[in-house]
Amino acid sequence: MAMTLITTNSESNATTSDFTSSIDSTYKLYVFKFYDVGPATDEVSFGFQGNASSQSGYNETMTTTMFWADHNESGGGYSLAYQAGSDQAQGTSFQPLNTTIGSAADESISGELFLFNPSNTTYVKHFYGTSNAYYPGGDNYSVNGYVAGYFNVTAAITNIQFKMSSGNFDGTIKMYGVG
Repeated sequence: MAMTLITTNSESNATTSDFTSSIDSTYKLYVFKFYDVGPATDEVSFGFQGNASSQSGYNETMTTTMFWADHNESGGGYSLAYQAGSDQAQGTSFQPLNTTIGSAADESISGELFLFNPSNTTYVKHFYGTSNAYYPGGDNYSVNGYVAGYFNVTAAITNIQFKMSSGNFDGTIKMYGVG
């Protein structure tokens, strides 16, 4: 299956990165790839939320789950852990894509988010994401994050927004259609 680049958002000191057009019935799968997204504020998380057709506020109901694998910079510590605090059970918050991220020049997040059949008006809209981030706490960890879930709405999801839990960020986010 071919990936078609639809939109590139190159952000500099942005509060959000919005995809407000071209999420429609053209493709059954949309992929968002984010590259070297670095926060201005230390120890914040990078997340996403959606809007259903004709809605506003980026507050659609989601059910999600999250886990991550980490390894510290010194080579002495590692883990694989379920992150219950990052789950949503019919929540409307922005969904984190990984742990908190540091704001130093060598600290950022990169990854991808897959959104399935967002224009369907019968079923929920499934998604999953994978990412790698630099966690600045303690021994400086590289963290692979995994999140999955669904928007619990039957209306079409037509907008996706990415943002940090606090503060601004720099980075590039690209939206592709797969078909």
